[in-house]
Amino acid sequence: DEPGQVTVAVVTSVFFLPSCGAVVAAPFVLGAAGFSAAGITAGSYAAGMMSADAVANGGAVAPGTTTAVLQSAGAAGLGAAATAATATGGGAAAALLALLF
Repeated sequence: DEPGQVTVAVVTSVFFLPSCGAVVAAPFVLGAAGFSAAGITAGSYAAGMMSADAVANGGAVAPGTTTAVLQSAGAAGLGAAATAATATGGGAAAALLALLF
């Protein structure tokens, strides 16, 4: 094997595959946390976040808060920017783990 071939295989496995996994997993993770197309699921982690935001903001969840952004992603799916951010985060996490281990 040529050294360049090994480098390509390592880069692909360390950066590309985890990035794809993060993008694919995001809708499932959001749903499991309680951010769904029908709204925030009662009794879920998302409901707790919504409650805390509402208390902190005088009874309403302010636009642009983490809760609001995650609910938008849970209801409508990830847009292009969110997909890119999720892929970047997955790749960065994989790179960090590769450096540590």
